[in-house]
Amino acid sequence: MKSKVIITAALAGAASSKENNPAVPYTPEEFAKEAYKAHQAGAAMVHVHARRDDGFPTYEVDRIQATYDAIRAKSPDLIVNLSSAVGYGATPEQRIAQIVAVKPEMASLNTNTMNFSFMNRKTGKILFDGIFENTFTMLQDFGQAMEENKVKPEVECYDIGGLDNFLLISKQGFFSEPVNINFVWGVAGGQRFRPDAFLTMYHALPPGANFTTCGVGTDQFPCNMQSCLMGGHMRVGMEDNVRMPNGDLAKGSFEQVEWAVKVADAMGREPATPDEARQIMGLYTDNINRP
Repeated sequence: MKSKVIITAALAGAASSKENNPAVPYTPEEFAKEAYKAHQAGAAMVHVHARRDDGFPTYEVDRIQATYDAIRAKSPDLIVNLSSAVGYGATPEQRIAQIVAVKPEMASLNTNTMNFSFMNRKTGKILFDGIFENTFTMLQDFGQAMEENKVKPEVECYDIGGLDNFLLISKQGFFSEPVNINFVWGVAGGQRFRPDAFLTMYHALPPGANFTTCGVGTDQFPCNMQSCLMGGHMRVGMEDNVRMPNGDLAKGSFEQVEWAVKVADAMGREPATPDEARQIMGLYTDNINRP
């Protein structure tokens, strides 16, 4: 039997826009269509940063709920993973309030305060400079709120320090097992993808942990290939990269999912269904939004 690989499609992030690629979704209806296409292509889960109609990220609960509901209405069995990083300017209270209100099956949990900027990768010119705040108190409070509301955290680690931060806070004992870790590469302020750095992160995982990965821009494809090769899972999508490996604009996140399915097949693995992914990741059976 082939081993299962969970493929996630991150449909839109804080930076990608229709100016980068017209397929980036803004409205709840657009998110629902893109999620459906990704699911049909082989994704078991979608990761969502809701947007306003003008494309700006939002922390407004009503808009996030509408986006979540639209996705679930069109793809009832799909896992929806909401972001707790809802764009610059949101307070910690606003960031976690929408998770507690919507209660998705899974949500992102970020692990360290860091530079988080937009840079010209060719010239080094700073296009936007920012700080992404994730204190130990936020890691603790967000994690506790998620677990209390039957929302499984996906732990976002932008470097080995973020993983160590999680391991330190996890000594309090409130995180349910198995833990699910996402290695994030290529953020301007985080670390670039390097195969040996991936191995360092892998060897620091707690026993029984699941791991997946994602990479910004051209880091997206090699990091996912390494994760699949090592028995981990894969995240692709327009949040991380609007192009395909050959440089062409992606037709949507679904086209990158199709690429991930081909990679998995070449490595003797097959995409997990949403229900198989729920079992692998240990999602709460009594989450109010579980199908």
